[in-house]
Amino acid sequence: MANTSTIARGGGASPAPARGHRDDTPPRKRGGLPAWVIPYVLLVPGLLVIGGLLLYPLFQMAVMSFQKVGLREVRGAPAESVGFENYTKLFETELFWTSLRNTVVFAAVTVALTLILGTLVGLLLNKLSKAMSTFLVVGIMAAWATPQIASAIIWRWLFDAESGVINWALNALPDWLSTLLFGRADWSGEPWLNDPVSIYVILILMVVWASFPFIAVSVLAGLRSIAQELYEAARVDGASAWRIFWRITFPLLKPVFAVLTVLSIIWDFKVFTQLFVLAGGTSNREAFNLSLFSYTQAFSAPVKMGMGAAIAVVLTVILLVITFFYVRQIVKTEDVR
Repeated sequence: MANTSTIARGGGASPAPARGHRDDTPPRKRGGLPAWVIPYVLLVPGLLVIGGLLLYPLFQMAVMSFQKVGLREVRGAPAESVGFENYTKLFETELFWTSLRNTVVFAAVTVALTLILGTLVGLLLNKLSKAMSTFLVVGIMAAWATPQIASAIIWRWLFDAESGVINWALNALPDWLSTLLFGRADWSGEPWLNDPVSIYVILILMVVWASFPFIAVSVLAGLRSIAQELYEAARVDGASAWRIFWRITFPLLKPVFAVLTVLSIIWDFKVFTQLFVLAGGTSNREAFNLSLFSYTQAFSAPVKMGMGAAIAVVLTVILLVITFFYVRQIVKTEDVR
């Protein structure tokens, strides 16, 4: 009783907090890192991996491009610094400009065809039922998942001069039809893989065949994120399919197309395995692109790894410049909007 009266008069123990009262005072840290540091600490392992697997090799490649590196230097002899000599010789070599032309033309045509075909297939898949679109996505992604060396060997066999399926199919056409379409009836022994133009036509077909599924699936994912009410309203207003695409689909999927374009440019500028197999190695110099030219300089006798590194640096700079200006243009467009 004494304790009860004391509490009632306000003396002694403090009153208990009311039920449901929430203490808004943040808990005090007993130790450890500040909260703002934790995200940066978590990024450290990824940055170390990127630095070890990408940035350091790029740095070494840039350093090597200013050196004379041959078999002696590979065996441990110190490399001789030659300044810009590798770049000077490179820009004076006619084969470099041929390789650069082949690279740029091939990439421009392939990127355009891949994006167009992939977008059309993505739009078609979006019109199908979920079960059918899933079935087709699995089928076309098999082409994208096929290893590059395997697909290159298959396409080389298709266009083989003696036992290729393409020559067999063309010979199976009626003579009058083959003559009408192609100006000739006999295709026996046609050497498709000897001429640089036909090699690049086949290479374009092969890369587009292997690349458009990724574009199609990416576009399909973007299309399914767009509210269907927008399309229904446009149809009610009488908009055509072409107008709906350019007024609704393309603006909303512009970030997706931007990423796909940059990735396609990077991939198609660096094509190596498919061209190496189709061209039969490094014998057909007229069919070189920058990747194959760099490989030839670095690993074919006489070994000139400094020159090969210089070509790789030029290719890297071209890709960085194209990517920078393209992304900058996209960002400026978004800011204006």
